[in-house]
Amino acid sequence: MHAVRGLDLAVAQGTVCGVLGPNGAGKTTAVRLLTTLLRPDAGSARIAGHDLVREAAAVRRSIGVTGQYASVDGDLTGRENLQLFARLHRVRAPGRRADELLDRFGLTEAAGRAASTYSGGMRRRLDLAASLIRRPEVLFLDEPTTGLDPASRNVIWEVVRELTADGTTVLLTTQYLEEADRLADDIALVDHGRVAHSGSPEQFKSLIGTHVEVVVADTSVMSKAAGVLDQLTGGEPSFDHERSAVGAVTRDSTLTLPRLVRELDAAGVPLLDASLRPPTLDEVFLRLTDHKELAV
Repeated sequence: MHAVRGLDLAVAQGTVCGVLGPNGAGKTTAVRLLTTLLRPDAGSARIAGHDLVREAAAVRRSIGVTGQYASVDGDLTGRENLQLFARLHRVRAPGRRADELLDRFGLTEAAGRAASTYSGGMRRRLDLAASLIRRPEVLFLDEPTTGLDPASRNVIWEVVRELTADGTTVLLTTQYLEEADRLADDIALVDHGRVAHSGSPEQFKSLIGTHVEVVVADTSVMSKAAGVLDQLTGGEPSFDHERSAVGAVTRDSTLTLPRLVRELDAAGVPLLDASLRPPTLDEVFLRLTDHKELAV
């Protein structure tokens, strides 16, 4: 049985690659392989220009890793944790580097407290700070914001943006589709240990098309509205009788809201509301993982 097989992935320098996939798809195994924690049975990979197997030590010197669970020592203070990591990595002026990172992650006030007293979000921020001790060329983040409150999540998102602006390459696995949409330049959908689909968030969304919905003033004209949507979108209309709404999906990028309203008015359909919206990554993810014909 293969956890990862035929995984083909390329990430440009200074970008974020979001790795998505259902539970058990092979995301964490891929991270463990690419960070030298597991040895591959076959295949090849280069991290920051270094061969993953033949130059494993050079790979480790080039990367930072934040796993799914915080790995800080609860008996040490926040500052002591970072100073320990700095000394292990032979960083010059470990105290200064620790203080820089404590400030960057908003932990200066708590620096003298034992990490065991930190909240979950604070421990995750401290863990991410530890992975940045040596200013890595490539940073691996394995579901770094799982379980965090929105404020802590936003802090980590902002740090990731700053890192890529400075040239760091980030590989991010996440279960939060909004996170991938906000941070990732490219997305790789992993399923059964391989990349089933890849592209930018916009390219993923284009696989579904634009959602069109109208809410009519009179339920007796819902069928007439559905006929207009069928003609304009080419998609099979859906009905929400509770809301007196009719919806459809179109890949026609030329369809505009004014045109939609004009066509419905010409057909004698009184409206309460009409909207066009792009799909969310959640909808794309569900479509790609439920309907394999869309995966390539």
